[in-house]
Amino acid sequence: MANEPDFIDYVCDQIDDACDVSYRHMFGGTTLYSKGKVVALICDNQLFVKPTDAGRAYIGNVTEAPAYEGSRNFFLVEDGIDDTEWLTGLIQQTEQELPPPKPRKKK
Repeated sequence: MANEPDFIDYVCDQIDDACDVSYRHMFGGTTLYSKGKVVALICDNQLFVKPTDAGRAYIGNVTEAPAYEGSRNFFLVEDGIDDTEWLTGLIQQTEQELPPPKPRKKK
């Protein structure tokens, strides 16, 4: 599941700043956040976006695949990564449909 740092930077650079994208390396992959919500994973230099109804409608003909062995299916984004406007729209649609993150319990 290792990722090339250049690929992670490229994906993040393709998404408009309005999405407030950040990432964190976790479990051998990379988790992408938009406005604090988990919207996608990068595993083996492939982009997997969380499935939502809005994302499905936006993409149209969706390719679904697990991001890693044992995971549920995500939307596998291949060709759209190079299209800044399209990818930004997908991330915005996904982020808007997801619920806010649950607050962490204080210890």
